[in-house]
Amino acid sequence: MEKVKNRWLIALSGVGIHICIGSAYAWSVFTNPMADAFGWSTSQISLAFSIAIFLLGFSAAFMGKFVEKRGPRISGMLSALFFGVGVMGTGLATAFESLPLMYFFYGIVGGIGLGIGYIAPVSTLVKWFPDHRGLATGLAIMGFGFASLISGPAGEALVSSVGISNTFYILGASYLIIMMAASQYLAPPPEGWKPKAMQDEKSDKPKEEKEDLSQMTANEAIKTKPFWMLWTMLFLNVTTGIAIISVASPIGQEITGMTAVTAATMVGVMGLFNGAGRLGWATISDYIGRPNVYTIFFIIGIISYFLLPVITSVILFQILVYAIVSCYGGGFSSVPAYIGDLFGTKQLGAIHGYILTAWAVAGVVGPMLLSLIYDNTNSYQLVLIIFGGMHVISLLISLWIRVIMREMKEEKLNVKNTQASNF
Repeated sequence: MEKVKNRWLIALSGVGIHICIGSAYAWSVFTNPMADAFGWSTSQISLAFSIAIFLLGFSAAFMGKFVEKRGPRISGMLSALFFGVGVMGTGLATAFESLPLMYFFYGIVGGIGLGIGYIAPVSTLVKWFPDHRGLATGLAIMGFGFASLISGPAGEALVSSVGISNTFYILGASYLIIMMAASQYLAPPPEGWKPKAMQDEKSDKPKEEKEDLSQMTANEAIKTKPFWMLWTMLFLNVTTGIAIISVASPIGQEITGMTAVTAATMVGVMGLFNGAGRLGWATISDYIGRPNVYTIFFIIGIISYFLLPVITSVILFQILVYAIVSCYGGGFSSVPAYIGDLFGTKQLGAIHGYILTAWAVAGVVGPMLLSLIYDNTNSYQLVLIIFGGMHVISLLISLWIRVIMREMKEEKLNVKNTQASNF
């Protein structure tokens, strides 16, 4: 009898991959050193990151079916190859002082590695943790959020000691090795496998296993209303969240008059709430349900965005920003489990990839929308009010999707009853 792998080690392998690819969030660490060394502008350097995030979303969509077909091990290794080569190639680009080469290696090659690596462990973890879907995906995606706390200081220290190009060579090789090693343990559970806790349910104490509302392929899922409602909720959550993260410091200084040092400290703590929100909210969703968690996200967003323009207290301002950032992170980690609830696990990786195009589009729309409004009003207050309005729309969608889920549940129950009566 084949020995079943330890699902917690499977989760740890997923965390290992996400901690490596999550280093992309520390890209800003290299901005000043590259600007000083090569004379590139901040916008030219940040464009590499924007390309990588855009490619993350769309490569996840295009490679989702590949991940389902070839499995997490092969997909993880492919991700390691693309991302490792992308980062090492960035070292080559800086050695030649070539912006186009950097856009190609970090933006395109590295971005493809980001997309494959992001979704590779997720569908596998959902299958290994039918009893704790949110916790499992939250663990892996938490690694993506927390990664910059490790890679940021590491990158800064390496640049100071070995130079920019060598830093990328060392980091790229390290990511390649770690991700390759982590990928080796990734595998889907055996057919029909259930965790011991679910196997040991006693007949005198029955516990009904929660069934998914459907089992759809990716092509079937994208033709449904719930798919596009989930896509829109993620898009609006990321659009507002990523925009706030990008300008949290100047907003805080303008509205509350906080010092630059206080604002910088706030930005650092935001990283902790981003990572903690990914694990915390996803775990909570196992107990209160994904629809309830998303509704809470948008209620918190509405309250926070409408209060922020009139807040004068530095502490209260920071609390509201941390709440927004935690919901931003929680939106990412809760969505794979939400997909499983709605569409099953048949092609969860592929469906997740399609949903992540919302992130790719929001990563472009959010900062652009914020800049457009600010340039025309010279104030962040209107930006925050508009973002509050966007969360009102999200809240309405989160309530509407419940109605559709109830209808799907009733339809499934009717089919079961019909089959039972025919039998």
